[in-house]
Amino acid sequence: MILEIPNPGHPYGVRGVGETPIVPPLAAVSNAVARAIGMRLNSLPMSPPRILQALSGG
Repeated sequence: MILEIPNPGHPYGVRGVGETPIVPPLAAVSNAVARAIGMRLNSLPMSPPRILQALSGG
């Protein structure tokens, strides 16, 4: 869900184009990786070497 809340620091209440959806993509990628490998990684970046290390128990 995207909530449109006016920017109190701008006379017209506008925000930049990328301000609203900055956080959800990382959560979506994290959920996709967790479902694919069967475990949750708690640090970024979730690079291939880190995923392989987590899968090998390291």
